[in-house]
Amino acid sequence: MKHLAKQMPFIPTRAAALDRLENFVPHAAKYSGRRNFDLGTGNHSAVSRLSPYIRTRLITEEEVTRAVLRRHSPSAAEKFLQEVAWRTYWKGWMEMHTGVWDDYVSSLSSLKKSAAYEFAIGGKTGIECFDHWTHELIETGYLHNHARMWFASIWIFTLKLPWQLGADFFLTHLLDADAAANTLSWRWVAGLHTQGKHYLARAENISKYTLGRFDPSGQLNESAAAMPADASYEKTPLHLPANIKAPGRVGYLMFPDDLASPPSDIGNIVATAAYLPPVLETTPLVSRFLSGAVNDVLLETQGTLLIGDLSSALRDWIINEKLDSIVLSRPTVGPTKDFLSTCDLPKQIITFIRPWDRFLWPHATAGFFKLKTALPKFHASLAP
Repeated sequence: MKHLAKQMPFIPTRAAALDRLENFVPHAAKYSGRRNFDLGTGNHSAVSRLSPYIRTRLITEEEVTRAVLRRHSPSAAEKFLQEVAWRTYWKGWMEMHTGVWDDYVSSLSSLKKSAAYEFAIGGKTGIECFDHWTHELIETGYLHNHARMWFASIWIFTLKLPWQLGADFFLTHLLDADAAANTLSWRWVAGLHTQGKHYLARAENISKYTLGRFDPSGQLNESAAAMPADASYEKTPLHLPANIKAPGRVGYLMFPDDLASPPSDIGNIVATAAYLPPVLETTPLVSRFLSGAVNDVLLETQGTLLIGDLSSALRDWIINEKLDSIVLSRPTVGPTKDFLSTCDLPKQIITFIRPWDRFLWPHATAGFFKLKTALPKFHASLAP
């Protein structure tokens, strides 16, 4: 298990993201037949490994989709294009069910971290595949999506640990950590997102899709029932006001959740800045990736890294750059939005919504099917 991180580098630059995208695009049509195979640490060539870059929007979902559609028809690359949209589905659903995130965060302070929990996060359960994935996650910041499902299922149904602690473990260590996708995926495995519909890891399935590297026969609970409902979350209205043009001299403020360029019609942008909220300073591996991504964008835009108290830093930035307005991409449910809610922000701040989010979030009202059926029309508008 030594030096796993060196086997799967995620260089935190836009250039590295574009290079990985270019290398994957020719294989996007083969994704559906290969995507379930976890071929081992450093050998995840069956999937794109673009998620850390999409998480920070060093490249956007729209860029990825356009690149694939330039090479393949929507039907040929359908499974991969849907996979890109899953993250958007989770975000849109969470924007309309914010109580799920609030309850998850609140529960973490009251949950007991037992000896079984310590064995699990230390990779010492005796279940070889689970322990391997634990170490791989800690040392590389990444897990194959199928391994994430197996891991969560074993955590919940075999080890009988609270799903919230498992979700927190992932959110802490994943380079592509996303509050909505992570929280709701764990709830889906448990049977809480779609009530009564859970995911059980099976030894035969693990053996098949790891090509026999692992075979936990007799070690897994393969007959567990879904977790009982924990709460009923009502859907709240999704407010997507039209973007407005910011007046005067405009500063563009970025956070690590969205480092993409702003819309061209948002205003006269004369300065760029970024801030790393302290709530995102998790493991050294994740912190290095996020700070590297921020620094790469600031280098390209000749922007400023704001440090210290955000409110004070913004006031100084406004004065130094003689700014009339500040624009930022609308924060979504998660740590950054929670952090901003505690800050005394200047009244000059204006948020905008990207076209990708504006079109797809309203389709995330129930299961993924509704959003999936809207994708062909959207893809047609993006195709060259």
